[in-house]
Amino acid sequence: MNRTIITVIGKDTVGIIAKVCNYLAGNNINILDITQTTMQGYFNMMMLVDTTATVKSHDEMAAELTSLGHEIGVEIRTQKEEIFNMMHRI
Repeated sequence: MNRTIITVIGKDTVGIIAKVCNYLAGNNINILDITQTTMQGYFNMMMLVDTTATVKSHDEMAAELTSLGHEIGVEIRTQKEEIFNMMHRI
């Protein structure tokens, strides 16, 4: 299984979750876990996704999600799970 961490941060607006999830579904990327919160008008979401079934490379997916973030006014970052885990080890 190829797993990726996706984070979305920015001003809260209508449709952020829908647009990100539509992109994922349209590219056969399955959401394994998700947490989302808003705090004083700011939106924060973290997702763990399975990218095994997508035909896109990690770099292509990351670039498209970054572009989508620009379109909807948020910052979207992607990181392979193994790199995320290595960076956050104690």
